[in-house]
Amino acid sequence: MQKRNYETEMQEILNQQKPSLLLHACCAPCSSACLEKIAQKAEIKIYFYNPNIIPEQEYQYRLSELKRFVQEFPPACGIEIIEGDYEPEKFLAFAQEFPDEPERGIRCQKCIAMRLEKTAQKALAIQADYFATTLTLSPHKDAEFINTAGFQIAEQTGIAWLPSDFKKKEGYKRSIELSREYCLYRQDFCGCPFSKKNRELEKLQEGTP
Repeated sequence: MQKRNYETEMQEILNQQKPSLLLHACCAPCSSACLEKIAQKAEIKIYFYNPNIIPEQEYQYRLSELKRFVQEFPPACGIEIIEGDYEPEKFLAFAQEFPDEPERGIRCQKCIAMRLEKTAQKALAIQADYFATTLTLSPHKDAEFINTAGFQIAEQTGIAWLPSDFKKKEGYKRSIELSREYCLYRQDFCGCPFSKKNRELEKLQEGTP
C-alpha cells in the first residue's frame, strides 16, 4: 500500500480555502517553519497545551520563547496564542507506567493523543474549521501515528483534522535556520523528565557534555 503524502494533502486543503485553524504548538523552534509555510494560507490561532513539559520553569521558558517568536516573526505577527492549562499531573498519571519507553513508544503516543484531544476540544469551543499540530516537524516524532490519531479524534469530535508532515521539503532544516536567526532556545529533549533522562544517557554514551 502506498503511503499517504500528508504534506500534499495539507497543501491541497489550504489551496482550496483559507480555513480557521487551531494549531497546537510545543515550542518556538517547531512552530517556526510551520508558521512560515502556512501562516498566509489559514486564519491561525496557536494552542499551547503541553502538560508533559516538566518542570514548570522549562514550560514557562518555552512558552515565553514562543510568544517572543510570534511577535518578532513577520509572517506570524498578530497570531493569538491560547494558553492551555498546565496540568502535569495528567501526564504523569499514565506516563509513570512507562518510564523506560523510548521516544515514539507507548508513553509518547499516549502523550500526543492527549494533547491532540485537548486541541480538538478547544478548536470546537472556538469554532475553528480545523485543528492540527506542529509535532510532525520533528524527525523524532512519528508523523504516521500523529495523523492517524488526528483523523480518529476528528471522527470522535466532529472537528476536521488538517493532516501534515511539516518536516517534508526540508522543514526541519528550515526550523534550525530560523532558530539561529531569531536566537531561539532549542531544547534537546521533548520536555518530559523521561525523555530528558534518555537524552542524558545518550550523551554519556556518545561522550558529549
